[in-house]
Amino acid sequence: MSEGADGRELSVEATGETVGEAKWSALRELERQRPGLDKTSVRFQVVSEGERGLLGVGYEPARVVASVEDLAPAAAPAAPVREPGETEEAALMRELVGRIAHEIGAHCTVEVDETDEEIYVTCSGRDLGMLIGRHGQTIDAIQYLANAVLYRAREEREERKHVTVDAAGYRARRQATLDALALRSAERATATRQRVELEPMTAVERKIVHERLKDDPEVETVSEGTEPNRYVVIVPRSFDL
Repeated sequence: MSEGADGRELSVEATGETVGEAKWSALRELERQRPGLDKTSVRFQVVSEGERGLLGVGYEPARVVASVEDLAPAAAPAAPVREPGETEEAALMRELVGRIAHEIGAHCTVEVDETDEEIYVTCSGRDLGMLIGRHGQTIDAIQYLANAVLYRAREEREERKHVTVDAAGYRARRQATLDALALRSAERATATRQRVELEPMTAVERKIVHERLKDDPEVETVSEGTEPNRYVVIVPRSFDL
C-alpha cells in the first residue's frame, strides 16, 4: 500500500489465479480501507498476467496494482435494493455477484433463487468465459467470496445458507464431467490395484469427486499437494497409503 505525495492517492497490490480475480481482490482491499469507495475512480495496472506453467509446474499468479485518487470521506454503502419477494440476503448476493461481474468485464444478467437451505445465483449472457475462468477458478473464487460475505452478514444468527454461483449451466456440465471422471478412475484403480492421481482441481471440484466416491466399497479418495496444484488421489481400499 502506498500514498501519493499529495496524500490523496492510495494503492494496493493483489494477486490471483487470473487478472480478473486479482483485480477483484485489489478492489476488495481498497473497499475495506475506504468503505463506500467510488469504484469508477479506481485505476488498474496489470503487473503480470500470470502463468500456470507446463503440467502445473512453474505457476505464477496474476498480479495487479489498483490505485484511487479521491480519498475524500465517503458515505456508508447503501443497503442492497430488494426485488419483490426477495430477502435481504438474496438481494445482497445478487448485487455482490453483479458487481464482481461488472468489475471483471463480464456482461451478464444476474438472477437469484432461494430455498430454506441455499441461495442459488445464476449468471446469464453470451460470453461468460471470463466469469467462469480457467477450470472454473474464477467462478469458484466468486462463490467462495459470496459465502464469506453472507457468513459475515449473518454471523449473529444460527441459520446460515450456502451460496452457489453458476454461469451458463457450468456447474451441471462440470459436475457431469467430474462424476464420469471419478467413476472411470475408480474402475482403473480397482482393476490395476494402483493409485490413480487426477489433475489439479479447485476445492469445489475436489469435493465433487470425494462425494461421488465416498460410498464406493472398492476405493477411497484423498487430496494431496499444495494449492493451486492440489489434486485428488483414488486409492484401492486394500492399498497401503
